[in-house]
Amino acid sequence: MLKNQVNRRGFLEKTAVRATAASLAATSAASASAASYSRIAGANDRIQIGFLGCGARSHGHQRMVQMSAQEKNLGVVAVCDLWTGNREKTAARCKELFGTEVKKFQYSEEMLRLPELDAVMIATGDFQHARLLAEVVGAGKDCYCEKPLSTSVEEAKLARKAVLAARQVVQMGSQWVSEPVQRKVRDIVLSGKLGQITKIEQVWNDNGPRWHDPKDPDVAAIREADTDWNRWLLGHPYEPFDPWKYFEFRIFREYSGGITSQWLSHGIGLVHFYTNTAIPDSMVAHGGIFGWPDIRQNPDTFQSLAVYNDARLLYSYTSNYANQFGDYTCIRGKDGTLFAHGGEGSPRWFYIPEHLHLPGGFDFHAGLKEAVSAGKAEMITTEEYGMKLPPVSLSDDSKYHMDNWVDCMRSRNPNTNGHIHTGFWHSIGSIMATRSYREGRKLYWDRSREEIVEHPPA
Repeated sequence: MLKNQVNRRGFLEKTAVRATAASLAATSAASASAASYSRIAGANDRIQIGFLGCGARSHGHQRMVQMSAQEKNLGVVAVCDLWTGNREKTAARCKELFGTEVKKFQYSEEMLRLPELDAVMIATGDFQHARLLAEVVGAGKDCYCEKPLSTSVEEAKLARKAVLAARQVVQMGSQWVSEPVQRKVRDIVLSGKLGQITKIEQVWNDNGPRWHDPKDPDVAAIREADTDWNRWLLGHPYEPFDPWKYFEFRIFREYSGGITSQWLSHGIGLVHFYTNTAIPDSMVAHGGIFGWPDIRQNPDTFQSLAVYNDARLLYSYTSNYANQFGDYTCIRGKDGTLFAHGGEGSPRWFYIPEHLHLPGGFDFHAGLKEAVSAGKAEMITTEEYGMKLPPVSLSDDSKYHMDNWVDCMRSRNPNTNGHIHTGFWHSIGSIMATRSYREGRKLYWDRSREEIVEHPPA
């Protein structure tokens, strides 16, 4: 009976996207506001976008819109940020990029009242995403929301519920799931070519005081009177205004998990994407502040292990911010291996059949190149790369991901490449890793109750 219950829960979780997509597709026209739907339903109608949160990541959003604007008929009508400095700088940048004057707002509810606004791109603090996403879709606007969806289970559920009730078209900012080679890797994995997959490893590194700049010009420029600190806290316990936390929230434990919220959320999202899994059954993590003992509270060196019971899969994630040697992703199957040279988002993938002895000794990459030339291993590439060797890194500003969101907005298809369920799944995984590191213990996901628990659920 227990095995049947587990299998049934797994089946329901795996089919949630398909069922939700069918339901949303059937009712989305009726649920969208009449004004919004009439503007964006046609292929020739301009989609008007607003930027919510206008810091560094929003610059990437603006670049994404710029790359797609002419082909996809996009416009920009508004910017919104609590800080005067960000609002003014971003309005000027939009004038430069798009040749248009935009309306400027301090508060999101003011921008969301704009009748001409169709869609919003959120690039605020990690802990603010979920509640703002719920607000945006509740106002009848489509939304592109940066990852992580949430840093708390409760707010992840809040956002998911709001999106499914509002039936707006949502894209999570996990852009690699739209990248052509990553999609081909997924196809290979799901084809069974690798045989049974028992382990996926990601080692993504950096060498520098990630997310902390002792000479941060924004920290020097901001004054509390020029923003709304209480609003920025967004329900978190009050503490005195701190410009370091305001701009460098990623390194402070109250507002982000750091590596877990930023990088692991991408990594575990790709694991779910490659393997059709959703949320690990258990997670254990360790690490510390070893390389950069500055003002940060979140680790600069981190490792986690997660298990997916039904898939019989171990997921290993590692980041080190004091050494950047040897970035890779490896998907290990009984019949073959997929190996990516490079860190997060690298499209330089190879397929190596099991039991193939790679020549080259310690020069692994030379041996791999020789094996590919001899037809014993396979370089994974696509027409987008001219069927040639892809690079080891790409810009975060993905036109593929942007175009997918826009196309889904036009067709009113809620099943984007980064739909709301993917955001919920990566959030729970990253939250489990954050808590495991901080609490020093192994944690479990109770699928029936949707709760993180301390012991394996019955």
